[in-house]
Amino acid sequence: MLKDLLYKVSIVAVKGDTGVAVNALQLDSRAANPQGCFIAIKGSAVDGHDFIAGAIANGAVAVICQEMPAEINDAVTYVQVENSAAAAGIISHNFYGEPSKNLKLVGVTGTNGKTTIATVLFKLFTNLGFKCGLVSTVQNQVGEAIIPATHTTPDAVNLNKLLKQMLDAECEYVFMECSSHAIEQQRLAGLVFTGAIFSNITHDHLDYHKTFDEYIRVKKSWFDGLPKAAFAISNSDDKRGAVMLQNTAAKKYFYSLKTLADFKGKILDNSLAGLHMLVNDVEVHFKMIGEFNAYNLLAVYAAAICLGQNKEETLLQLSSINGAEGRFDYSISNNERVVGIVDYAHTPDALLNVLATIKNLRQGNEKIITVVGCGGNRDKTKRPVMAEVACEYSDKVIFTSDNPRKEDPLEILKDMEAGVKIVARKKYITIADRREAIKTAVSLSAKEDIVLVAGKGHEKYQEINGVKYDFDDKKVLQEMFELLDK
Repeated sequence: MLKDLLYKVSIVAVKGDTGVAVNALQLDSRAANPQGCFIAIKGSAVDGHDFIAGAIANGAVAVICQEMPAEINDAVTYVQVENSAAAAGIISHNFYGEPSKNLKLVGVTGTNGKTTIATVLFKLFTNLGFKCGLVSTVQNQVGEAIIPATHTTPDAVNLNKLLKQMLDAECEYVFMECSSHAIEQQRLAGLVFTGAIFSNITHDHLDYHKTFDEYIRVKKSWFDGLPKAAFAISNSDDKRGAVMLQNTAAKKYFYSLKTLADFKGKILDNSLAGLHMLVNDVEVHFKMIGEFNAYNLLAVYAAAICLGQNKEETLLQLSSINGAEGRFDYSISNNERVVGIVDYAHTPDALLNVLATIKNLRQGNEKIITVVGCGGNRDKTKRPVMAEVACEYSDKVIFTSDNPRKEDPLEILKDMEAGVKIVARKKYITIADRREAIKTAVSLSAKEDIVLVAGKGHEKYQEINGVKYDFDDKKVLQEMFELLDK
């Protein structure tokens, strides 16, 4: 019944019978069906309140809203709430039987590293013998079953439905990326977290959050709401690492490569063969590469220990695990031994991390050739910064299309070019066609050079004018390697 779903929801007013039976929840009026409950959410682009009449026409018997509609249907129950987005999370959690209460749910937030940390935690705990769930940008998983992901964090209804599916499949642990959009839009409302991890925070999503301070506030608000029984893990080398946990009731832990911390790491060697590290004075060799992955591995190790796992067994299992698809995903051409790296780096800091790692991996005078673009209809302020970083850390740069969406690719490229310093202007060329850009980068490479294709990582499409076309950076790079080796 509707009244059972309203438990813990902040209600302003009710019109109608809350004893009505509800058999489905909808956020989209077009999906509304008989005996359904439609939740009208005010989005950044669309206001669900405009579609209440349509939902009722499709059979909805209950409506959750922030503002009562002018026209009231006596056959429908209307519940006015303080915040319909938050209500959607709580109602969804109640509707699916509060699944997160019976799962060990660990969330990961931060600008960079979310996917790798969540994915490696999933792989680690699976290897340790547990059945696990994964909610990530790349894909969702229920044990071995893979469910394609459409958002970093699903909407509240689908998220709770997915968690219920994981619970029914007897998953014990669930590891989930928690994007700033999901936190701000209350998609996590009602969930009970066992633990939370902060990786880092850098320049991103300012098209949505408007200011960096607001972006930080949103991330921090999630930690502020954690229960006392939870644990919170933060990167103390990030200058906002301590601030993130400032007001949390959860038990606090920190990891670091540079300062004293609960989980301390030290890089002894970093090469294409992997990372050789000290982790709390234990020497370990990992397959994963780069300083940024050293941080990711420390975050994973910290979470595993907070979840009660054995230290030695955890490190043993971690030593054999690869990272997430499209994150420093490298291959080597057969004859010319050119190294190709595909990475999701789509922020200035992520690109800097990847390029700095590549620079440290060079054995001699190998050239670094970078293919990079910026997404359309997203934060424009990072475009010149991305271009500047690419030129500073590469020997040759090709600016190209990423997902231009509904913007003119040439205008995006102009925004990028504005960030190139005069001394670096001979370093770059622009090729709007991404396939041609990758082909050119490989053709410019000599034996043992390094070609980085940045920005799209695991994505298997390119979005142009609202249409998603098949495009896989790694597949295209392999095709060009085959041409090179002929």
